[in-house]
Amino acid sequence: MTVLAGKRGLVVGIANEHSIAWGCAKAFAAAGAELAVTYLNAKAEPHVRPLADEVAARIVMPLDVTDEAETDALFAAIGERWGRLDFLLHSLAFCPKDDLHGRVVDSSASGFTQAMDISCHSFLRLIRRAEPLMTAGGACLTVSYLGADRAVRHYGVMGPVKAALEASVRYAAVELGPEGITVNAISPGPLATRAASGIDHFDELLNEAAERAPTHHLTSIDECGAFATFLVSDAARSVTGGVHIIDGGYSVVG
Repeated sequence: MTVLAGKRGLVVGIANEHSIAWGCAKAFAAAGAELAVTYLNAKAEPHVRPLADEVAARIVMPLDVTDEAETDALFAAIGERWGRLDFLLHSLAFCPKDDLHGRVVDSSASGFTQAMDISCHSFLRLIRRAEPLMTAGGACLTVSYLGADRAVRHYGVMGPVKAALEASVRYAAVELGPEGITVNAISPGPLATRAASGIDHFDELLNEAAERAPTHHLTSIDECGAFATFLVSDAARSVTGGVHIIDGGYSVVG
């Protein structure tokens, strides 16, 4: 595959080899893209850098999306080395454990705000930084979940947060469309990722998804990567503002 040959993309959100972002990064690289990859901090670096090396990432840098200086440094490096950016993948989610495991109505203001900032608003901040580098158009992609649209048991406060993320996708798509920049979300079924493992009773979600989905199997990070590759390719230039479900049909079963 060479559908991304000559394109340069930023991948934010790889934690380990089970991450959705890693499935996407592998697919992007296999399709011919050059990548910039970030890791959260020094603790995360040993888990991420070998993966970045595996896809021959040209830029590997720390990025805590709440740290403006790190964001400045990352985009300065992209601008200096490449002078442009063709696509962005944002695959981040965080909520303090007490708020994640409690009732939505009991969530703290600080916990709700932190979850919204890291899981949703950070996508908009990254888009704003990427926009000046997407001089010939581009693609911005994030990751959502069915809990944005339905009240999924044990998903808690992340449901409202992901709903805000999906709304942000629609508004950003309208605002950036005239510049030839698409904005989309993929919404995989439950996956055994590090971020998802923090959800209470997560094994029940996995088992239910595999049992009820028409395909009777869980979505894989490789399937996410294949779909993400299409969405950031030139073939998807008219696909924007959407939430694209990859769940084996689970979401259509009553």
